[in-house]
Amino acid sequence: MLKQRIITAIILLVILLGALLAASPWPLVLLLTLTAGCALFEWLRLTWLKTSGAMPAILGVLMGVAMLAVAYQWLAATPAPWALELRSGLNYWVIPGVAIIWVAAATAMVVRGQAQRKAHCVWLSLFGIFAVVAVWASLVQLYLLHGAWYLVSLLALIWFADIAAYFVGRAIGRHKLAPKVSPGKTWEGAVGGVVAATAWVLISAYWPGSFGATLALRWPVGIVILIAIGLAAISIVGDLFESLLKRRAGVKDSSQLLPGHGGVYDRIDALLPVAPLALLLTGLPI
Repeated sequence: MLKQRIITAIILLVILLGALLAASPWPLVLLLTLTAGCALFEWLRLTWLKTSGAMPAILGVLMGVAMLAVAYQWLAATPAPWALELRSGLNYWVIPGVAIIWVAAATAMVVRGQAQRKAHCVWLSLFGIFAVVAVWASLVQLYLLHGAWYLVSLLALIWFADIAAYFVGRAIGRHKLAPKVSPGKTWEGAVGGVVAATAWVLISAYWPGSFGATLALRWPVGIVILIAIGLAAISIVGDLFESLLKRRAGVKDSSQLLPGHGGVYDRIDALLPVAPLALLLTGLPI
């Protein structure tokens, strides 16, 4: 299992780096679209009615096709008016709304930890659709606005938070963070993850073009620290929220699409709440 996990991780990293370093934005846009479609399929598998059959897969495919159509217009020299209006609607209504739900409602659900509630809920399914659309639109726009290094440095915030939380929790973790949702996570690990992510943002702020540097140009250092702490904390909420959905559905992984890693949603759960907030905090495109 460990060998399979390592091989899959290396393959995924190579694909991501290749897409980021490509001369055209299309490889990364295609990768983000495929990821979003798979993540939506997996989310809906956890929250949609069991009698729906193939509906989660159908919606995932349809959403992926729609995203490609939108991306084609966004990348065009002269985008169609409807594509620009759609971008405005996403940026000023959908993405802020999804961010609020993550910060308020999703956090409240994780805190309550009602893992025994029914898995299938129309509101959670609808939120999944909007959440996936928001993260896709945010990442595509952040890449087009700021480039590959910015995106890598933003992802690194989540990676540092996740890795530090794991090792600090293993070393000194004593107090359970959300025992009803994810018994392995501890407060000590969470604090370690937040500290590591905040340190990364402050250090990377000295490298032009990074997420940290973009924040530093827009906000005072004290606010940058608070933003880093908040994003690290909400990344943990994203992780725990998926754990809650899986516990309600009675499954270990969102799917088996990634050998040794479970599903695509399992790999990007922390990114879903972070990317929309990152777009809002570093400036929406005009």
